[in-house]
Amino acid sequence: MDGIHDLGGRAGLGPIAPEADEPVFHSDWERSVLVMFPAMALAGAFNLDQFRGGMEQIPPHDYLTAQYYEHWIDSMLHYGIGAGIFDPEEVQRLTEFYKQHPDEAPPSRRDPDLVQTLQKMIAAGDDYRRQSEKEAAFALGDKVVVRPEVSTTHTRRAAYIRGRTGEIVAAHGAYVFPDTNAVGAGECPEHLYTVKFSADELWSDSADPKAVNYFDVWEPYLKRADPTGNRG
Repeated sequence: MDGIHDLGGRAGLGPIAPEADEPVFHSDWERSVLVMFPAMALAGAFNLDQFRGGMEQIPPHDYLTAQYYEHWIDSMLHYGIGAGIFDPEEVQRLTEFYKQHPDEAPPSRRDPDLVQTLQKMIAAGDDYRRQSEKEAAFALGDKVVVRPEVSTTHTRRAAYIRGRTGEIVAAHGAYVFPDTNAVGAGECPEHLYTVKFSADELWSDSADPKAVNYFDVWEPYLKRADPTGNRG
């Protein structure tokens, strides 16, 4: 959905300042949260797109002031409570307990089979390619425009490419369509393309005219560009 989480191209937030020698995890709890994600997905609490959509529902102030893995916790709690994995009263009780006893060791559990499964999933990732009988609507070299409409649910159609014209430079076949998968309406595979945009098309005259940006875009996000240059 459209919201503060879609930060690409937003002005006024200052430069990106990468942390020198940034560690993989800043705290042990972040490592635990990373492992919780595939474990909860295996338990049927959510799929990847639902998980992302859950983070997009965090209030803007909370989203901007929270840490990266705190976003994950918020979505996990949302879906975990809905799926009956978490008891909201117990979550509240334990939250208050650890606020008052921050040095208390958290509960632990050993499940070697689950650990082995998670190790494979985290290392290899998942494959979202799917078979589809639909023929691709676009081909390499086609000029396309990203549909400008707003979105009220999860989408991978970033705001800064909407209404912009680019060129198809790669076709990847069909992949799970995030917009339907996020709302429980099915995977509905759609063709996925890499679209090349000139930097000045995205960022106007302030951009380096020789620079380009590449973005992976699902077919329903696109329409064929008007050869006259009219964006309609």
